[in-house]
Amino acid sequence: MALYEMRKFVAPEFIFGVGARHRVGFYARNMRARRVLIVSDPGVIAAGWLQDVQHDLSEMGIESVVFKHLTPNPKDYEVMAGAAFYARERCDVIVALGGGSVIDCAKAIGLVFSNQCDIHVFEGADQVDIPGPPLICIPTTAGTAAEISQFCIIVNSPERYKMAIISKSVVPDVALIDPETTLTLDPHLTACTGIDALTHAIEAYVSTASSPVVDVHALAAIKLIWDNIEQAVAATDCLSARENMLLGSLQAGLAFSNASLGAVHAMAHSLGGYLDLPHGECNALLLDHVVRFNISKASERYEKIGEMMGLDLRGLTEKQRANRITETLTSLRNRMGIVERMRLCGVKESDIPELAFHAANDACLVTNPRHASIGDIKVIYGEAL
Repeated sequence: MALYEMRKFVAPEFIFGVGARHRVGFYARNMRARRVLIVSDPGVIAAGWLQDVQHDLSEMGIESVVFKHLTPNPKDYEVMAGAAFYARERCDVIVALGGGSVIDCAKAIGLVFSNQCDIHVFEGADQVDIPGPPLICIPTTAGTAAEISQFCIIVNSPERYKMAIISKSVVPDVALIDPETTLTLDPHLTACTGIDALTHAIEAYVSTASSPVVDVHALAAIKLIWDNIEQAVAATDCLSARENMLLGSLQAGLAFSNASLGAVHAMAHSLGGYLDLPHGECNALLLDHVVRFNISKASERYEKIGEMMGLDLRGLTEKQRANRITETLTSLRNRMGIVERMRLCGVKESDIPELAFHAANDACLVTNPRHASIGDIKVIYGEAL
């Protein structure tokens, strides 16, 4: 009898290390690019990273145009505008230069262009017929791991929630993961994106679709992020901390892209889309509450997570373990200056039914270790309020 369930593991080609971004021209040339669409945002452009990419493409004789009309949580109408721009400019390859919002927007632009339809059509798992054009990703945050994942998260603006698009078709062709690009990230975004990566690793490890290969990456990610996040926030110019945070984010991405996520992300997608809040902040508000809800169904796994956080949980009851882990997570959030309650972000009790409705329909909820009804989700939101 087999010990392990059969599992598929998907990852793109990626280069990790200082200077990796300078390989963009080489890869674009191999893709026979003539005119590249660079998707970026004003913050990344102001930091000077766009000039690097344009120069490296130009050195290979490749033209480029820039689409920068997107906001921190990419909206459906921004994607549609980007796809129209891609077509109008007769581009043939996409380079995403930025954080998760930029990369997700770039993924979605490619899907809309190739399939000639509205972005909403792709919501859910495996709803993509035709893959997008070649995509090269250069992340500038250590958090979402969108540069290597099967996920694409876009705001449904009429209904104010985040759609999860999950497909092998949105795995980028190449990721150039360069720690130097994260040096310009401010302390608050460093904290928020770092908590996002930590949540990816924790949710992947306790996911009902976890596997031995996923576990290796998830546990390595938890330890790397836990050991380096505070130094990265306190000293934003510390390259070694930045390097370890980006490596942790990458490991977490390899884990969750293949094991999916859980209730934290389902609820964070709903919350972030409803109030246009930073994704990592939404995760930070919900993580300890979901751990408390889940722990009875994955007690041994949470004990291992606690070990990676440096906690000695031996001899404790399940409830004591849950309290120790959640208190430690709450303490980290507070030390990094992330708000503690949803109400401080403008959430009202009357918002909870709407938030719970969208969270209950999110694809990430399927792999949560404990079944969460819409009633359970309302209670968790209430506890986080």
